Amino acid sequence: MSETEPGGATGATAPDLAFDEQELLPAVAQDADTGEVLMLAYVDETAVSRTRETGYAHYYSRSRDELWKKGATSGHTQRVREVRADCDGDALLYVVEQSGGACHTGFESCFYRTLDGETVGERVFDPDAVYDDEAEDADGTGDSTDSGASGGAADTDG
Repeated sequence: MSETEPGGATGATAPDLAFDEQELLPAVAQDADTGEVLMLAYVDETAVSRTRETGYAHYYSRSRDELWKKGATSGHTQRVREVRADCDGDALLYVVEQSGGACHTGFESCFYRTLDGETVGERVFDPDAVYDDEAEDADGTGDSTDSGASGGAADTDG
């Protein structure tokens, strides 16, 4: 996050952000060093505040209806260097230092496959070694509404 301002400056304050009818915003996580898009998840106002307070990415789980810190189970955290709001204030960009893989499936990025099914990303960890069955179920990895198959990141902390 910003060296000069605790929690980093976004140029946007909570009133400037245009949360949807469910009080959520999409948030894209991007690798600070490579520029690679790592994942898409959702945030509520609490997740944004917690991210700014701690310097670590927090998101809102739609399937579990709760706040989650990225990497709480897996240890694959995202140290947030900067939070940016888009021009309309209806989406955020987390510029992060990713520790381990961002995707609960073991890949570096949740965007590891083409629409034709070709794998284009790199698997960087074995999810079976990181998540036990109960933790995986609790993370909502079986929820197709939040999975990479729907074009977004799974609603997990992996």
